[in-house]
Amino acid sequence: MKNYYRENYGKINEVQPPLKVPANVDLMDNFVDLCIVDAVNAQMDIVFNFERKNFLVKQMNYKPIPYNEIFMKVKSVILISGIAGIGKTWLLRKCLLDWANDLIWKNVELVFYLECRRLNQYPNISNINELLNVFYKDIVNDFKISNHPALFIIDGLDEFKFLNELINRSSSCKYPIVNALLEIQNDKYVVAGRVYAIDQYQSISTEHRNKLTIQIMGFNEKGIHSYIENNVREEKKDVVKETLNSSPIAKAMASVPFYLCSMCKIIINSKERNENSFLTMTNLYASIFLYFFQNHIIKTNKMMSKIIEDDSNKKYILNICKIAYELFVENRVIFSEEEIETFIIDFDNNESNLFGFIEKIETNLECYYHFAHLTIMEFSASIYAYNC
Repeated sequence: MKNYYRENYGKINEVQPPLKVPANVDLMDNFVDLCIVDAVNAQMDIVFNFERKNFLVKQMNYKPIPYNEIFMKVKSVILISGIAGIGKTWLLRKCLLDWANDLIWKNVELVFYLECRRLNQYPNISNINELLNVFYKDIVNDFKISNHPALFIIDGLDEFKFLNELINRSSSCKYPIVNALLEIQNDKYVVAGRVYAIDQYQSISTEHRNKLTIQIMGFNEKGIHSYIENNVREEKKDVVKETLNSSPIAKAMASVPFYLCSMCKIIINSKERNENSFLTMTNLYASIFLYFFQNHIIKTNKMMSKIIEDDSNKKYILNICKIAYELFVENRVIFSEEEIETFIIDFDNNESNLFGFIEKIETNLECYYHFAHLTIMEFSASIYAYNC
């Protein structure tokens, strides 16, 4: 199992569209320490202050908890919350690699990593053994998990389609997969997800005394500086820093790895400085959407108003946004080729045109698709809702 993680999780697919050939980033070399804090004080700030103009100031007031202090000793339960793109998955995969290299969780024999977006595809699995025989069939090979100290990692709780059933623990629940996730609570486990999902999940994990609830606050100022120094070419570094400092939204969102990465690319690729790109969250979302479209779909620097004068571009954008909307309202994050074909005629000939917004994932179990980032999916869905 440790060999499996070392071989398969040492590289992580960073969001660098087009994703026909995902950019394999060495996680251990590129991991930047995140600001991790006790979630008790941080929880309500994020839920009710989405714009977060004072986020960076607040972040600096929290006392960070060192990574080793959290993960060296095995807790019965660790709940990890954070907004989209803050680095939850990177952190969990670093944990997998550290365990595989005997750096953490030394008393745990088995660590199983399960993504909720993939669990959604198997609603009829009813217990842990069935679950592991699907996702780890080449490793577990039907031996009894109960005989070994195990730890389960559940990633993306907010993406779990049956979250309400899991929280409410209804005896009449018609989705067996909910029982499998409840069974995991008999072992040690780590659950990560957006703030609201973890906040709800706490209600069913209160019986554990040896529990830690933490929140990822993203990069601190040192982390932001480190990212810019290592990922932005020299002649553009001052422009990036000035732009991020000139907008309260940009400065706050720079603590979130996904947004920092996106803003740096937008600034680097822009021929002229646009002070309005990051004034509001909507400006920021729209700038990221436009960057994806301009650089990886139609290869042009035209303004959006000119782009949509072309009917084919307008149709393409609405198609992408329709897919996002239809799936979003059903709380479905991953989808099959057959499901995409219901939206796009002649899909086989148009598949390559989707990449940049939508990513194709091939595993030993299946081939499936998802949006390059949940933020892109949410913004696309909002465009469709606004227009239609």
